[in-house]
Amino acid sequence: MKVIAFNGSPKKGGNTFTALQSIQPIFEENGVELEILQIGSSTIQGCMACGACRTNKNERCIFDKDPVNEIIQKVKEADGIILASPVYYASINGTFKSFLDRLFYVSGSNGNLFRHKVGAALVVVRRVGGINAFLDLNNYLLYSEMIIPGSNYWNVVYGSKPGEVLKDHEGIQTLAVLAQNFCWTLKLIEHGKEQFPAPERVKKIGTNFIR
Repeated sequence: MKVIAFNGSPKKGGNTFTALQSIQPIFEENGVELEILQIGSSTIQGCMACGACRTNKNERCIFDKDPVNEIIQKVKEADGIILASPVYYASINGTFKSFLDRLFYVSGSNGNLFRHKVGAALVVVRRVGGINAFLDLNNYLLYSEMIIPGSNYWNVVYGSKPGEVLKDHEGIQTLAVLAQNFCWTLKLIEHGKEQFPAPERVKKIGTNFIR
């Protein structure tokens, strides 16, 4: 089994990366490969709501000069994903949001490619805004019908200077519990999907409030 973790921070070796790195051994102990992909330092075009991915249905975004299309296929083949972001103005940073908007828009426009995969979110914050950013990330997972394991607290870790998140002992424990629950959920799905087939996907009903 394989899980892809996205580092939404522009700082490749910052606290968001350190937080992800702290749970990597837990996945390995459970026989799950955890690949950490650096996203936040890329230049990524935001979604223009052009609808081309919905019209073409080729599992691709019309913008092809950044890594989004390649990553769509990586996520499609993975068993789960982790979304990790620093907190900017009480929310996720702009580059990561541009990436997620397009990633999940293409998925939803092509039969919901990530449906019933396991997903989780975590954020790193210096002081405040962590819950806001955490909820922002979970919106992507929930909308996509992904299965979200919990922990014994919200997945918010504190730190400012590189490496300081490791001093947030409660936060690191929260991520460790999350990692164990994530791997357990993966195993439940893997061993139960033949006996309990997933419910059929329903055609989405769209209701506009302004007519």
